[in-house]
Amino acid sequence: MDRVKGKSAVITGAAAGIGRATAILFAREGARVVLTDINAEDGQAVADEIAAAGGDASFLRQDVADEGGWDEVIGSACSRCGRLDVLVNNAGIQLSKSLEETSLADWRRVFQVNAESVFLGTRRAILAMKAQRSGSIVNLSSTYAMVADHLNAAYCGSKAAVRNFTKAAALHCAQHKLGIRVNSVHPGVIETPMLEREIADVARTRGLGATDEVRREWAALCPLGIGQPIDIAQGILYLASDESRYVTGSELVIDGGHIIR
Repeated sequence: MDRVKGKSAVITGAAAGIGRATAILFAREGARVVLTDINAEDGQAVADEIAAAGGDASFLRQDVADEGGWDEVIGSACSRCGRLDVLVNNAGIQLSKSLEETSLADWRRVFQVNAESVFLGTRRAILAMKAQRSGSIVNLSSTYAMVADHLNAAYCGSKAAVRNFTKAAALHCAQHKLGIRVNSVHPGVIETPMLEREIADVARTRGLGATDEVRREWAALCPLGIGQPIDIAQGILYLASDESRYVTGSELVIDGGHIIR
């Protein structure tokens, strides 16, 4: 317990899935948590759930692709908590389309949410953290930054961008002796609402009346099967805590064996 006691953290995409699990775990481990999401109703419900359990949480509605919104979110977190110790860039979207069906607008939207938002959040967090010479930024990438999928060209590209951007940001912080660590986490196939939507989209594209066949295929991608959000949240907690004080620019793969297939 208390692995992040006294730390303040902003977690994007916290209304569901990995973000929700991370926010609940951080609060349980002593952090003051600011949750953000474009889904205000569910995001506020998670913050209320944490508060009801005795944790310290607040919610802000945020479109992570909006540059101006980052000033409000980080500024509010610093005002509320006095400082910013952790940023978890978790928000993301997925698009199940073949390359030929993917429009330029599709491509740009996926990159705006998955990659550009990570740049915007990381840059703004560094400005807030560098005065205190400490901080941890955790960027959610994917195993699809390392292996490819023919139905996820835009998603694969955006998550690969997050992977290498994270290394560049880590190097920047280290070279300037800012005391800020930047790392990426690479989930495999995780039981989240986004996965459910992907499975449903693929089943619909195939003309299937049920999703069972697609679900079995997705589960077979990872030797250990489909993972749970808490499996990823535990890794994020490690990178946010002082236990990982000598870890930066790293790729934490939590994938049930996906990339060893």
